[in-house]
Amino acid sequence: MFLLGLLVLLTLARLLGRLGERFGLPSVVGELVTGMLLGPTLLGHLAPGISNWLLPTQPAEQIHLIDAVGQFAVLLLVGITGTHLDTRILRRQGRVAVTVSLFGLLLPLGLGIALGFVLPGSLLGGNSSRWVFALFIGVAMCVTAIPVIAKTLTDMRLLHRNIGQLTLAAGMVDDVVGWLLLSVVSAAATVGVTAGIVSLSVGYLLGFVALAGTVGRVVVRKLMDMAARRPEPGPAVGMAVIILLAFGAATQSLHMEPVFGAFVGGILIAQSRSAQPKLAPLRTVVLSVLAPLFLATAGLRMDLTALWHPTTAIAAIALLALAIVGKFVGAYIGARISKLSRWEGLALGAGMNSRGVIEVIVAMTGLRLGVLNTATYTMVVLVAIVTSVMAPPLLRLSMRRVARTEDERLRLLDHEDWLGHRLSTADSAPSTPDIGRREAA
Repeated sequence: MFLLGLLVLLTLARLLGRLGERFGLPSVVGELVTGMLLGPTLLGHLAPGISNWLLPTQPAEQIHLIDAVGQFAVLLLVGITGTHLDTRILRRQGRVAVTVSLFGLLLPLGLGIALGFVLPGSLLGGNSSRWVFALFIGVAMCVTAIPVIAKTLTDMRLLHRNIGQLTLAAGMVDDVVGWLLLSVVSAAATVGVTAGIVSLSVGYLLGFVALAGTVGRVVVRKLMDMAARRPEPGPAVGMAVIILLAFGAATQSLHMEPVFGAFVGGILIAQSRSAQPKLAPLRTVVLSVLAPLFLATAGLRMDLTALWHPTTAIAAIALLALAIVGKFVGAYIGARISKLSRWEGLALGAGMNSRGVIEVIVAMTGLRLGVLNTATYTMVVLVAIVTSVMAPPLLRLSMRRVARTEDERLRLLDHEDWLGHRLSTADSAPSTPDIGRREAA
C-alpha cells in the first residue's frame, strides 16, 4: 500500500504538473493541487472508502511513511536550492535582502496577531488561549517558503536572475526569524515563555551559523573536492546527500527546522566549484521525482469542506486577504526603500508572498499542540496553496519589465555548466564575449 500510494501521488503530480505547464504555469502549481485532490477535500469526501484504502490514516504508520519520504525530499530540494545561491550578491546586496525580509515579516506578523484577537472563538483549538492563538496566526502569516520559491524560480528559469537570488536571500532571513518565532510560540503553548528559552534559541541560531561559516565551510569544501576527484558523479552525489542530511540533523537537534540546516549545507557545497557539474544527476532526481512527491503530500491533511460554514468561510477570506496584502506590501515597501525599481519590488513581493510548505509546518505544529483546530488548520494551509499558485503569473508579469544584467548572463552559464547542458532558450545563448569574460573572471 505504501508503494501504491507513492505511485499514485507521483503519477498524478507529474500529470498535473505537465497540465499546469500547458496553461503557462510552472509545474509546482499542479503538484500542489495533487494533495488536495487525493486528500479529504475531494477524494476523501466523494469516495472515502477508496481514499482510506489508497492512503490509509489508520494505522498511523502508513501516512507517516509518506510523510517521511516528503521530509527527505524537502531536505534535498532545499539543499539543491542552496547550491544555487550566489553568495557574491549577498555580499553586495545583503542590506537589501534584510530590509525586504524585515518589512515582509513585520507587517503580516502585526496583521496576523490583530486578526487572531478578533476571529471567532470557535476557531481556537481546545488547548489554546487567545493570545497564544493570535501569535500562531501572526507567525503563520509572516513566514516564506524557500522550497516552493526555489521550485517556482527553477521551473520559470529565474533562479539565475538577481531578483531570484534576492528572493532566496530574503526568504532565508524570513525562515531564520520564522523558526525562532515558532519555537517561542510553541514554548508559550506548552511550558510558557521565559527569557532563558528565548536566549537559548537565539544562541543556538547564532552559534550554528558561526560554526557553519568557519569550520563547516572548510570541512565541506575539502570533502566535496575529494569526492569530485573521481571521474564518475556517484561519489560527489553521495557526499552531497550526506552533508545535507548532517546539517539538517544538526539544526533539528538544536530545536530548529532541518530545512534551514539543509539550506546552509547547500550554500557550503556550492563553494566546491569542481563538484558542482557532477551534481547534475542529483538535481534531476530531486526536481523530477522527490520534489513532486513532497509538494503532493502538502495538501493531504487539508479539508476544504471544513470551510463551508459561513462564519468559517468569512474568516478564511479575511485571513487570506490580510496574508497576501501584508507580505506583498511589506516586501514591496522594503524593495522601494532599498531603491529598487517598481517592477523589481513587485517581483520581490510576488516571490516572497509564496508560503508553501513552511506555512504547512507551522499549521501542523499548531494542530499538534491544540492551538488550532481542523478548520483553522485548513484556513492556514489554504493560504499556503493560494499564495504559491499566485506567485508564478505575478513573477512572469513583473520580470518581463526587469532588464537583464551581465552578472545574470554569467550566472546562467554557471548554472548550465552545473547541469551539464545548455538551456534551449534565447536567454541561454550568450555571446562569445560573455563566455570569455566568465572564464577570465
